[in-house]
Amino acid sequence: MELFPAIDLKGGQVVRLTQGDYDRVDVYSDDPVEVALAFKKRGARNLHVVDLDGAKDGKLVNFEVIRRIMEQSGLCIQVGGGIRDEQRIAQYLDVGVARVILGTIAVENFDFMARMVKKYGKRIAVGVDARDGKVAVKGWLETTPLDAMKFCARLDKAGVVTIIYTDISKDGAMAGTNLDVYDRLSYHVGCEIVASGGISSKEEVFILRDMGMYGVILGKALYTGAIRLEDIKEVSDWC
Repeated sequence: MELFPAIDLKGGQVVRLTQGDYDRVDVYSDDPVEVALAFKKRGARNLHVVDLDGAKDGKLVNFEVIRRIMEQSGLCIQVGGGIRDEQRIAQYLDVGVARVILGTIAVENFDFMARMVKKYGKRIAVGVDARDGKVAVKGWLETTPLDAMKFCARLDKAGVVTIIYTDISKDGAMAGTNLDVYDRLSYHVGCEIVASGGISSKEEVFILRDMGMYGVILGKALYTGAIRLEDIKEVSDWC
């Protein structure tokens, strides 16, 4: 299983939101490159980066920051937030990002997403952000009527290799993740599933590994010290 320390960017700073609320922000650093290098020093080889401003506004607001993280850290990076056309996909892939995450555009223009998956293969992932079982878009600010589990099944049929599934109600709350939904996904979807949102103990990491999750994203738990990479590195060949 792969481990992805998370860097969420807002105004060029490293932050964590609680349950996707842009008004409930914890700022951890004004130097994202330094944070990435600190993760690398602790053994990380992967990084999950989200441009929160981009996700909300539909633009690559923090692109230059992410480019610097890529160039200076040398980590294997997946990036999401505001990536809604092929030009933006190409911009990230051209600077060496390993995987680009499509979210809002996958809901609003499924055919476009499917074409990008066909063209770029495993370098395209889809982020499915769920609130009360429904898919949320535009930086989690809008909730659609789309059933999240059914949407994942549709993505699987369309050839998507990797789905990053987040239960918004758990994200940043440090109260545990939604193990039930990942258990159901592991049985009903053939895609590689990356679990995200609320993972707050090393025990949960091991449970998700045993469920067959492809990866886990770790955010606030790393920043608060609730989980240490050094204590869970055995679950992955990548960290």
